[in-house]
Amino acid sequence: MSHLKSRMHVRQALCVLVVAGLVWGQGPVGSADARSPQVAVEKPAPDFTLTLLSGEKVRLADFRGKVVLLNFWASW
Repeated sequence: MSHLKSRMHVRQALCVLVVAGLVWGQGPVGSADARSPQVAVEKPAPDFTLTLLSGEKVRLADFRGKVVLLNFWASW
């Protein structure tokens, strides 16, 4: 797999994981419980690890100092 395709897969996996974590961790809009981390403006995002389809593990901290774009989209 080319380096460019590998980077694209990492970015897609990060986006999917972040969206899934936000949906799962927050529950209904406006609610929060003791197990969901509190995220604040101008604070670092909580670190997480995911496993790519290739088996490689990637951490959010691996991208420290780089721009991480989250693309939220839906199709009805």
